[in-house]
Amino acid sequence: VKMKTPLLLVLTVVLNVQCALSLCPHPPSKWCSSLDSALQCGVLKQCQESNFTRSRQTTDHVEVVLYYESLCPGCRMFFTEMLFPTWLMLKDIMSVTLVPYGNAREKPDGQKYIFECQHGELECLGNMIETCLLNMTDVAYQIIYCMESSSDVIKAAKSCVELYSPQLNWDSVMSCVKGDVGNQLMHQNALRTEALKPPHQYVPWVTINGEHTDDMQDKALNSLFTLVCSMYKGPKIPACGGGKKLYRSYCNNE
Repeated sequence: VKMKTPLLLVLTVVLNVQCALSLCPHPPSKWCSSLDSALQCGVLKQCQESNFTRSRQTTDHVEVVLYYESLCPGCRMFFTEMLFPTWLMLKDIMSVTLVPYGNAREKPDGQKYIFECQHGELECLGNMIETCLLNMTDVAYQIIYCMESSSDVIKAAKSCVELYSPQLNWDSVMSCVKGDVGNQLMHQNALRTEALKPPHQYVPWVTINGEHTDDMQDKALNSLFTLVCSMYKGPKIPACGGGKKLYRSYCNNE
């Protein structure tokens, strides 16, 4: 009897977890997004532990801001090959803010603003789509990565939205792009870009914790991962070489 009780307990826990997951209407990325989703998916304890760890890291997190243009080749390369992969690996210790505007210019037109972009009207459209996405969905980075890594940034936008955020209606995105909301959001991007000290001289322009230096820019472009790990003041996370020691494992050729 003593041997059966633990086994029964284990089976009960496993069945309860499987049942909770089968009733869970959320993808794994959303399990900890709210108390309700954590309860529905049977992962409340794990979410609480994860949130506790992140709360301790938040005060020391490294703030990376990218000022860029949607059709700038260098901006696209930096975002898709350096910034986005680094954010995926180090999102617990870094925050990322995207400011699509770059070398554009704005001029007032009544209550609105007219924007002129370095790479033409299509870039203005790309900047506006990405600005609206940043204001409309929490998977904006994934959608923008999908767009910027495509051969045609603008044509890929709709399919990228459908892939990463099926519930987001494309018409609502375009309503933002063509309406007052998008116009005002882009105006805020312009104000933020124009307020840079020192003023930006090119894009991509990167600030770390609100600062920009030539040395910091070079390090960000060469290895943002290394830079973020070195600037993080909290306890070293495993990705940065902290925590348990990792041992190599090999499969020998016999």
